Amino acid sequence: MGYVTDRSLADAGTAGVDPAKLETLLRRVRLAVEDGPLPSAQVAVAKDGRLIAFETVGDADPGTRYILQSVGRSVVAGAAWKLLGEGLLRLDERIAEIIPEFAPNGKETVTVEHVLTHTAGFPFAPLGYPKMCDRRERLAAFGRWRLDHPPGTRFQFHLTSAAWLIAELVERRTGLPFARYLDERIVRPLGLSSIELGVPVERQAESVAPMIATDRRSEEDEVDPWGPWYLSNPEVLAAGEPSHALVGTAADVALFFQAMEHSDLWPAGAVAEGRRMRFAERPAGDGLYGGSDKRTGMGLFVTVAGPDAGSNLPATGSAALYGNSGAAYQLAFMDPESGLSFAWLCNGYPLSGYDQTSWGTALLAGVADLAADLC
Repeated sequence: MGYVTDRSLADAGTAGVDPAKLETLLRRVRLAVEDGPLPSAQVAVAKDGRLIAFETVGDADPGTRYILQSVGRSVVAGAAWKLLGEGLLRLDERIAEIIPEFAPNGKETVTVEHVLTHTAGFPFAPLGYPKMCDRRERLAAFGRWRLDHPPGTRFQFHLTSAAWLIAELVERRTGLPFARYLDERIVRPLGLSSIELGVPVERQAESVAPMIATDRRSEEDEVDPWGPWYLSNPEVLAAGEPSHALVGTAADVALFFQAMEHSDLWPAGAVAEGRRMRFAERPAGDGLYGGSDKRTGMGLFVTVAGPDAGSNLPATGSAALYGNSGAAYQLAFMDPESGLSFAWLCNGYPLSGYDQTSWGTALLAGVADLAADLC
C-alpha cells in the first residue's frame, strides 16, 4: 500500500508546527479537564503523515477510546469515498435502484448525492434500538420512511438515517456488513486498530470511556434519554449505529485523516472529490440538531470550512479544511492546505447531551481555532 501508520511523535518544529502554539493548545485542553467540568479528554495533532502530539488528560489513559458521536461521520465518509473512487457507487444513482426496499412513499428520486449531502428530505426518519440491530427490520423501516420535503430542496442534517443508508449501500456493493467493511478494508490495512464500530458489551468497560454528566447537581438529575445519551446504553453502542457509535482514540482519528490524504487506499482523486464543497447554506432545523443561522459548507458527508467556517469548524484554517464536530465537546478535522489534522475527544456531556451555553460554544471555538493555527 506504500503507507505505514507511525504513532511515534515527530518533532513539532521540524514538521512545521509552532511549538509555542502547540503548547498553548495543549494547555487549553488540560485546563478544561483540570480546572473545568470535563472528566477526561484526548487530543492529537498530525501533519504530513506523522503524529506530532498525542495527550490524554484526566481519568483516562492513552489507550482509552471515546465514542466519536458525529466526529465518526468523517470515517463513514471515507468509506463512501472509497466506493465512489473505485466505481462501485455513483453520485447520480438512485437509492431505490440499489436498495429497492427503500422506494415506497415517493422516495424513488432520492440519489446517493442527496444522502451524502443531507438533502435527501427525511432528516428525522426513525430507526431505533432494538429494530436497528436486525437488517430485515432496518430494510422495513427504510420502506416506511416518508419525505418531509422533496429531495434536493432543503439542507438539514439527517442525524442517523443517512448513515444507515450509507451502511446498506456499502453492503449491497461489497457484500460485507458495514462494520466488517470498515475493519477489513480500511481500519486494519491502515493499522488504526482503535477505530471500531459495534464494540461488544463485554469489551466496552475495558477500553471505552463511559459517558459522564458534567452538570449533575444531585442524584435526582436525569439525563435526556435521547440525543447523545442514547449511546450511554452499552447494548445500543454495541448495535453499531454508523453515524455516531464508532469509537477510537484521538491519535487514530487524526491519523485516519492523514491516511486519506497520503495513502493509496483511496483511488487517485477520490478524497479530493469527496472533500470538495458542493454548497454553502444555512442548515435548517433546531440548533440542537445542527440547525444554524450561519452558512455551512458541505462536502460528501463532511462539513467544509468554506466561506463562513461553519458547523464548529475553525475560522483560522483554510477554506478547504474539512471534518465534523461531535457532541458535546469533540472535533476532528483535516486542512489539506497546511497538511494538519486534529482530533479532540471527550467523555463529558451535559444532562441535555448538548452544550449551547456561551461557555460551551467558546470552548469548542477556542480549541478549534488554536488547533487550526498551529502552522
